[in-house]
Amino acid sequence: MYFYKSQHMKISDIFFDLDRTLWDFDLNAHNTLIDIFHEYSLSNKGISSPQKFIDSYILHNERLWSLYRQDKISKELLRSERFKLTFSDFGINDNLLAVDIGEDYINKCPLQTSLFPHTIETLNYLNVKYNLHIITNGFEEVQHIKLKASNLISFFDNIITSEMVNVKKPNPIIFQYALDKANVSAKESIMIGDDLPVDILGAKALGMPHIYFNPSKKNHSEEIDYEISCLSEIKNIL
Repeated sequence: MYFYKSQHMKISDIFFDLDRTLWDFDLNAHNTLIDIFHEYSLSNKGISSPQKFIDSYILHNERLWSLYRQDKISKELLRSERFKLTFSDFGINDNLLAVDIGEDYINKCPLQTSLFPHTIETLNYLNVKYNLHIITNGFEEVQHIKLKASNLISFFDNIITSEMVNVKKPNPIIFQYALDKANVSAKESIMIGDDLPVDILGAKALGMPHIYFNPSKKNHSEEIDYEISCLSEIKNIL
C-alpha cells in the first residue's frame, strides 16, 4: 500500500528512529573503532588489522544488542562484555583494557557526526509542516549527545528513549508513550525507521502509518505502507 499526499492531510506528527535512520551508526562506529585500534596500539597485542578488530566487535555487539532488546542482559553487561569477547577472539585476556576501551568508545562514538545523505535537507523540509520526534532504543545519555553533536536536536520536540519508558521497541508501550507525550493519535502520526521488525512492525501493530527506510534494499515479504532507500524520497510522501 502506498500513501499519497492527499491522504496525509491529517498527519501532524512524525516519529523518527535515530541510529541507522538519520545518524549513520555503522560509519560512525567504524571510524571510532579505527581510532581506538590505533590509539591503543592493538596491532602490538596480536590483532593484525583494524578490520579484523571491527568485524569481531560487530559480531559480538550485534548479538549482545539482540539480547539487550529482549531484556535478557543489562546495559552494563552489554557495554562491558562486547570488547572482552572481541579480545578473546584474538587470545587477549585483559579485562581492564576491555573496560577502558569500552568507556572510551562510549565517550567518543556519540561525538561522531556522519548522517545519512539528505538528513538535514529532509528535516528542514518536514519541520515547516510537521511536529518531529525521536523514538529510540539507544541509551538515554548517548542519544542526546549524538543529537547535539550532529546539530539535530533543534528539529525535535520530544526525544523518547527506551530507558525513559523502561520498555524497548517494538513493544507498543513505547510507541503509545511517545504518542501521549506528543498529544497525538496513531492515525495522525507516522513512524520512519530502518529496522523492519523493531520500528516498522512495532508501529504497524499500534495502527501507526509507517515508512520503512531501507537504504541497502533488503528483501522482505512484509506488507508495509511505504518503503524508501533515500531520505530525500520522504518529500514524495509527506
